[in-house]
Amino acid sequence: MLKIGLTPCFLYPDPTRKVFSKKSLAYIEKDMATYVGSYDCMPILIPDLKGDHLQKFLDQLDGFIFQGGSDISPTSYGDKPIDNERWPGDPYRDKFELKILKYAFERNKPILGICRGMQLINVFFKGTLYQDLAIETKTPLKHRSQEEYDKVNHSISLSEEGVLCKLYNGSKEVRVNSVHHQGVKKLGSDLNIEAVCPIDNLVEAISYKKFNENFILGVQWHPEFSETLKGEVIDPSPLLQSFLKRVQERKEK
Repeated sequence: MLKIGLTPCFLYPDPTRKVFSKKSLAYIEKDMATYVGSYDCMPILIPDLKGDHLQKFLDQLDGFIFQGGSDISPTSYGDKPIDNERWPGDPYRDKFELKILKYAFERNKPILGICRGMQLINVFFKGTLYQDLAIETKTPLKHRSQEEYDKVNHSISLSEEGVLCKLYNGSKEVRVNSVHHQGVKKLGSDLNIEAVCPIDNLVEAISYKKFNENFILGVQWHPEFSETLKGEVIDPSPLLQSFLKRVQERKEK
């Protein structure tokens, strides 16, 4: 069975929390675990280990998924916060995940980034982010709503020469959910744009330019949340299946 490492979300000590109030927690969002675990693979939370202990753990994994969650800190891509109180980001998680991303990239292990995970891939390749779309881009489109959450959706245009267009049978436009307020500003080096939002031209998916050699793909939406809008947004299966196929092919070499 394929062993797929999922990078953790972190909760830090919080005196108002009733359990583990003085401890840091690492977790997988439930829908993500269900999504990945629905196929012939084992989703494994990557623990916050240090040094050689972390590398030995990573050595046992066949592929990596970088899940959504907290914002990426502007300091992680050399920017200054536009509002440190509202969007400080999570520099500790950034550093931890970038270390794992570097490990996977150097060993040619397949990488799939989801929402924050896509943004992290962009940062890894020296790109930058909009810290808040509403303020910095003045987009007329709602990309995130705390109240509606995974019910927010919109169409995206797929690059005709891209990986996603081929995965979705040549479709040029599809609908996806939208649960983010940050996004790609400057595209990282060695990356291709796979999809954009036709309303505001915001980047919605990216891939590594040498994709045939190294599977690195990031999407801004949450395929694991697709059940909420089943039938209204694209089937999440082809995305994960293509990732797992590459993982299997690499493992067999």
